[in-house]
Amino acid sequence: MKVYKVELMIIDFDGLGADAIKDEIENTHYANHCISPTVKNIHERDIGEWDDSHPLNQLDTSDYTYRELFDEL
Repeated sequence: MKVYKVELMIIDFDGLGADAIKDEIENTHYANHCISPTVKNIHERDIGEWDDSHPLNQLDTSDYTYRELFDEL
């Protein structure tokens, strides 16, 4: 499974991939056109198999694991 950094954390349960995630964010019609996002940069990491005990799914380890994945420690 992949996870992407777009200054958001997106866990790709459906295997969309970076380009499709970017398209979804940029082409969604938000109510009253309240925002108009443009993805400038996206980073991808493989996180192995997903299960409910994955460190990104745990309150006590998700922030640390995110920073570790994207070299922000």
